[in-house]
Amino acid sequence: MPDCLGDHVTDLTATQRAALSSLAGAVCYPEDEGYAGLCAPWNQAVATRPLAVVGVTYADEVVRVVAFANVAQIPVAVQASGHGAFVPVDDAILIVTRALDEITIHAEERWARVGAGVRWQAVLDAAAPFGLAALAGSSPSVGVVGYTTGGGHGPLARTLGLASDRVRAFDVVTGDGVLRRATASQEPDLFWGLRGGKGALGIVTAIEFDLLPIPTIHGGGLWFDGADARAVLRAWATWCPGLPAEATTSVALMQIPDMPGVPPPIAGRMTVAVRFAWTGDPAAGEAALAPMRAVAPLLIDGVAVMPYVALGMIHMDPVDPLPAFEGHALLSSFPAEAADALVAAAGPGSGSPQVVTEIRQLGGAVAVEPAVPSAFARRDAAYSLFTVGIGVPPVVEAVEAHAAAVRSALGSWTGKGGLPNFSPGVDQVRFMRAFPADVHVRLASVARTYDPNGILVGGRGLR
Repeated sequence: MPDCLGDHVTDLTATQRAALSSLAGAVCYPEDEGYAGLCAPWNQAVATRPLAVVGVTYADEVVRVVAFANVAQIPVAVQASGHGAFVPVDDAILIVTRALDEITIHAEERWARVGAGVRWQAVLDAAAPFGLAALAGSSPSVGVVGYTTGGGHGPLARTLGLASDRVRAFDVVTGDGVLRRATASQEPDLFWGLRGGKGALGIVTAIEFDLLPIPTIHGGGLWFDGADARAVLRAWATWCPGLPAEATTSVALMQIPDMPGVPPPIAGRMTVAVRFAWTGDPAAGEAALAPMRAVAPLLIDGVAVMPYVALGMIHMDPVDPLPAFEGHALLSSFPAEAADALVAAAGPGSGSPQVVTEIRQLGGAVAVEPAVPSAFARRDAAYSLFTVGIGVPPVVEAVEAHAAAVRSALGSWTGKGGLPNFSPGVDQVRFMRAFPADVHVRLASVARTYDPNGILVGGRGLR
């Protein structure tokens, strides 16, 4: 696979523009009025200025654009909601898949087929009338495909596993410009790599996955004052390792601005949120959560039986686009001493500029390799550290430096690598963090087969 596609292109020729514009319905160039809106990612901190942006409405348009890119030797990137946008694509054609909005629920067989532009909340809404649930993430405003190809660790992951473990099939346009169907038996190497490989092997146009009969869950958040951060985090660190398989939990230091829609008890101050999701008997869930409820006075007790369709209320992640800088590391353990280190680094009096500093418990069903193995590799991690702050100058410099300091403070408990959905960028460093050497080598081999010219921006870290 080549290291690059010739010289860095800064604009398309008039002939190339004419050819590209004939291939799809919505093609915009930097000087066009609709360009900025079509290519804008969810993360407003990322500068996205491709050579052209193509809004596709069906899979054949993706095929034609990728075939054109191979002839022109111009890279191709893809975006749906734009939550996963981290790197510039100024030398590429950006394919936007948000109009691929098919949703078909096969209620009797308990599976769904959705297009690449669909977000999780739409799937939750469509499945709810049948009492069925999809393994969405903490933020249902995220796109289904990007989340799932990165593994997909959601609020019920310890109980039900990763979203990628429930995939039945992909329709995908590979870098050679061919629309393929990848399943466990058809294109098995591609199927392996698409589940966890985070867009390195192709542009997914549709995905099919299992649904589960879960109409309600017992879940939500307990919110404590930041002054109680040390007590809450120490209690959480000793409490969560003993939780049964029915539970998934995380804890986060929060600094949510005082703005419309934010509950007054938690607005404009440091708080601590304990997130909890329970799939078993609600009474047993209440008993399991009781030790955390008793740690300190509560600002908000938001844990109750809820319809599964309201899954996003557990984490209350923002829906509207914003500029963000994210940091991430995996932890091998999180004892009380690590909780103390985290409070010292990011708790009250630390001067933390982070909006969120989260520890998410992993393990459980996440650690179990599915019957059909996948490229998702970091199943042995016990916890995930995640930070997010405002990603615009001059604040972003302090946010980035502080995120590094938090990771350093937890260095004694840091494990190997990172999760694909939380590791920004598409360069080689990011791929080596997300995948151990053997997985990286296999992904690179599959990429050479399906993207021989190195067209896909998402696979750059494999070259």
